Amino acid sequence: MLSIREVYELFEDVGCCAFATPDGNGGVDARIAHFFAYDADGLYLRTMSGKPFYRQLALSGQLAVSGEKTEGPCTWDEDKMPHFQPGFMVRVSGHVRELSREEVDAKASASPLFNVAIYDINKYPETVVFVLDSAWGELYNYDFNCVHMDHKIERERFCWGGATFVDAGFHITDDCTECGACAAACTHKAIVPGTPYAIRGNRCDECGNCHSVCPVGAVVEKGLAS
Repeated sequence: MLSIREVYELFEDVGCCAFATPDGNGGVDARIAHFFAYDADGLYLRTMSGKPFYRQLALSGQLAVSGEKTEGPCTWDEDKMPHFQPGFMVRVSGHVRELSREEVDAKASASPLFNVAIYDINKYPETVVFVLDSAWGELYNYDFNCVHMDHKIERERFCWGGATFVDAGFHITDDCTECGACAAACTHKAIVPGTPYAIRGNRCDECGNCHSVCPVGAVVEKGLAS
């Protein structure tokens, strides 16, 4: 499972990402931001107390972040078929907690990554630091035209701070008759013949092709969290 440091480095590789929070009125707000530090307690972000972002974080305690990096734009061949460049998406969501100034100072004494927060607090006294201290997420590598891999996607889920996750992918029950319709319909090389057939969740895009063609309804979703 990915470490907090590895997740931080993925978001750093992306750069600026979409940070989404409940707006307090039944909707969701999003803005472009980034994490500035990490440690064993989680990922760190900062904002200012006069901003809606601060109020939404403080009131809800919830945050969802996503970003994507690709090797280049989609191109089209002479047969009008798309060629997507390899890349990855990373997302994380969970609980955030506001840090006191004393906590920020202690973090800064342990890691130079927090110096930027100290600088901002001194220059802009309304700066506030939050930590994403309990969260789950996913790294979604894609190579739809199989440039670097022999299959289209590779998914890996992770969590920390007491959070949990549901494994990715659909599931095939014991009702499977081993007809092979699901494997024939899967374009992600995610289905393995057997008794019953099995779906490799790390390769499953949850597109539903297998679910649609199964004659006995043996293909089911794992849960709403996936």
